[in-house]
This record gives sequence, structure tokens and C-alpha cells, in this order.
Amino acid sequence: MTTPQSTRPIDPSFRAYLLGGGIGSMAAAAFMIRDAGVAGAQIHILEALPLMGGSLDGAGDAERGYSLRGGRMLTTDNYECTWDLFKSIPSLEHPGQSVLGETLDFNEKYKAHSQARLVNRQRAKVPVESMGFSMHDRLELLKLSNASEEELGTSTITDWLSPAFFETEFWFMWATTFAFQPWHSAVEFKRYLHRFMMEFSRIETLGGVKRTVYNQYDSFVRPLQAWLREQGVNFVMDCQVTDLEHVETEGQFQVTAICCQRAGQAERIALGPQDLVFLQNGSMTDASSLGSMHSAPPKLNKQDSQGWALWEKLAQGRPEFGNPAAFNSSIAESMWESFTVTLKDTAFFDKMRAFSGNEPGTGGLVTFKDSNWLMSIVLAHQPHFANQPADVQVFWGYALFPDRVGDFVAKPMSECTGEEILRELCGHLRFDLGAVAQANCIPCRMPYITSMFMPRALSDRPLPVPRNSRNLAFVSQFVEIPDDVVFTVEYSVRAAQMAVYQLLNVPRPVPPILRHDHSLKVQLDALVKALK
Repeated sequence: MTTPQSTRPIDPSFRAYLLGGGIGSMAAAAFMIRDAGVAGAQIHILEALPLMGGSLDGAGDAERGYSLRGGRMLTTDNYECTWDLFKSIPSLEHPGQSVLGETLDFNEKYKAHSQARLVNRQRAKVPVESMGFSMHDRLELLKLSNASEEELGTSTITDWLSPAFFETEFWFMWATTFAFQPWHSAVEFKRYLHRFMMEFSRIETLGGVKRTVYNQYDSFVRPLQAWLREQGVNFVMDCQVTDLEHVETEGQFQVTAICCQRAGQAERIALGPQDLVFLQNGSMTDASSLGSMHSAPPKLNKQDSQGWALWEKLAQGRPEFGNPAAFNSSIAESMWESFTVTLKDTAFFDKMRAFSGNEPGTGGLVTFKDSNWLMSIVLAHQPHFANQPADVQVFWGYALFPDRVGDFVAKPMSECTGEEILRELCGHLRFDLGAVAQANCIPCRMPYITSMFMPRALSDRPLPVPRNSRNLAFVSQFVEIPDDVVFTVEYSVRAAQMAVYQLLNVPRPVPPILRHDHSLKVQLDALVKALK
């Protein structure tokens, strides 16, 4: 634990309100306590759902079936702010050890080395030692990666790379590891190439990917929430914030009250002149919906959950607060579907061990590159949930093209039940359906899951603390952090740390982004890989 070092006096009447219970808000609360000397009782987290964690979710049990919308990729070579946070959060299962220490020990024991990264329509493992580039592909990729963000502007990846590039082994591995689509932002793609240049040379084995002991809800959210609760942080559930009353004087924006619906009743929380508000603007998992073995997920949009409404209201007439329409206006371009499978016998896992050559937890994604849905699955180390019985297995999968008709099921994935998704999966693996006879597959539709990757201008994302804001900060995947990459836990945690340090005058520097792409060794390794 570091010594709090805020230069802003913390008055006993001071309050901080964090709107949204995702990892960004929880991280902001922890940084306020650890680094700014704020008492936990002065912090209030308001969350519309009955559980904390936001997009880092994980729920269910062996009888009803487990479900998680997804898991964000981790590395220990990056994620500077995330590990700076979790080195201070105690493990729930290993007394005297931090979450960081627990995670490092786990990854020393279970090292990633995929032996079946890509599988073709003949159910053969695709050779992935070569990235499959032509010289033309290499030159185009080099041009894109060297272009400035001003040059790239609002262009898409397809504006810079020819159609043949999207048939390379590299594209199938990179796109499914990070969930890129060809029509996504060239700026975001370039940022990934630089931020994860160390992963470029080992993308076929996923050797740089690190995993938490359980799913990220059990491994990150639960210990962080437990620590915050011990510090006295107030968690207010079933609380939908509907509006922020404010004043604007001499060009400065100040929130004066929070309007919300709590357990169906309207409430107004008046703010004092010193109080701060941290808003999670936008949500990648907004309007998510679950199906079952016998039903497809309902098709919801932002009108069904109001996850974007407050940001849209605040941004009207205030360009410094960003432009949410750049991200939430095209579900067809930001939607994909995941599924979580709960198994009561070992048949499927036994067959996957024999086919892939990997023990669960060591292989990472297995992608069926010729599938119409572009389906991938991953078998994590078991148990994947803290409450998972020893005789139950759980695995997760997703598909980037759920609007396409399947190869073995004659309908789009978005219209499929869990039973039909398992039939499609077994078709690609050439497994008898008996391998999933006792399975419970829960599909999940996410209409905005890659909305952060949509082509956007620099001004479309606000700064964590807009220049004209006196007491409002934005903490989410939809703020502007130079050089860092969205769709990561790190982005939300870094935004939170930046906002807290700025508003509370914490002189401790935010951990800098480690520029591995400036390392000659990393550059040489990437060049060698690109030339194979």
C-alpha cells in the first residue's frame, strides 16, 4: 500500500460519486483511497444492475449453467496501470498475497502455447509459422503502421489494406485475438500493432497472453469489491442515473445534482462545491441479451437499456464531451455473439485435448477460419468459476459474423438456440453430438461489443477530465488516451487513474505506457516474423 499523497485537502464533507459499477469506477475508488487519502465512506458507487463489474461479468451455477459475455486479453508486458492497482488488492484465496502475485504465480504454472490456433474446413490444423504475407501485404501493413493518426483520420482498415490481406493467417489470428473487423478504425488497428508489437512475433502460440486464476469477475471484480467494502465504500445497486443537473459559469461545467431512479423511486442527490462525479460514458455490453438451449437471445438496442442516454444528453451542444453517435449508430458493424457452455461430463474436453494437443488453460483460442460465422472457442483452466464443482467443465466461444448462415445449421447464429450453436461447433470439429449430450449452452448477443473500434475522429472521445470541467470526469472505453488501446481492462483503469490524479491533485505520476515498439529487439522480432 502506498502512502496517500494528494495535495488537495480532503474536507470531511467531501463526496465522490461514481456512476456505473464497472472496473473503471471501482479502480477510481481504489486510487482515491490509496493515493489521494479519501476515506472509503466518502465514496459512493451507483450501479443500475444488481451486480458490480460491468463488462467483467461472470454468473450462474452448475445447475442453471454458467455465462460470461467475454474475457479481456491480459499481458504482464503491458497493462501498467492495471497491475499497479492489483498489486495493492489482496487475494481472496491466498492470505498475504496480492491479486497480482496470485496471477503471476498462476501463469508460471500454466503457460500459454497454442498448438491448434487455426483449424480449416477439413478439421486440419493450419500451419501458422508463416504469417502468409505477400510482399504487397508487408508494404501496405508497414505504410499503415507508420502513418500518423492525422493521416489515418476516420479511415477504415480496408482503406489501407487490400482484400488479399484479409485472407492471411496473420489476419485470422490477429482479428480473432482482438476482435477486429475489416471495417473498423485504422487508427485503432495501428495502435494495436504498436502497443502489442511484442505479441506480433508470437501471435500463433499466444505465448504472451496471461490469464487470471478464474474468470475476470471472480479474479478481479470480487477481490476489488471486497477490499473497497472493507474500506467503507458505499455500493448503491438498482440505481439508474437519468440526469446530471449542472451550471456553466465562465465556460466551466459543474455538476450540482444527480438525478436517479433507485428501486423504482425518483431521487435527487445534491452535490456540494467540492464533490466530484465520475461517469462511465457508454458501454460496450449495453443491451446485451442471453438466450438458452432452446431460445435465441432477444434483439435489443440502446432504447432497451439506456446505457448511452446520459452521455448523449451531456454531449448535446458540448463537443468537448465527445460524440457518442460515432460509436453507437451501427449495430451491424459493432455486434457479435458469444456463448458459454457448461458440461456435466468430460467427453468434450477429452476430445479437445486429443485434437488440439493442449491441456485446458494452455491453448488459447481455437479458430475455425473457414467457418461462415468465424467461430472460435477457448478451454480455460478448470475450474473457471470460483463456485464450479470439480465434476463440471465450462468453456467459452464467440463468432465475429453472427449475421451469416452457418455451415451446418441453415440459419444465422443470431437466430440460433444454444443447441443449434453446439451442433454447428461439433460439425466443424467432426465431433459426435454425444460429446455435448449433457451440455448447457447459453448464447449472448452484444450489439455494441466492438463499438469502441468504430471509425472516429479524435474529437469524438472526450478527455478523462474535459478541459472545461470543474468536477466531472469520464471513465470508460470511450475517452481519449494517447497511444493506448481500447477493448482492454487497462484502458478503463488508466482512464480512472488519470482522472483521479488530475481532479485530486495527486503528484504521483500515472505509470507510463511501456513503448515496447521502440525496442530494437522487439522491432527485429516483428520484422523476422513478417518475412516468414
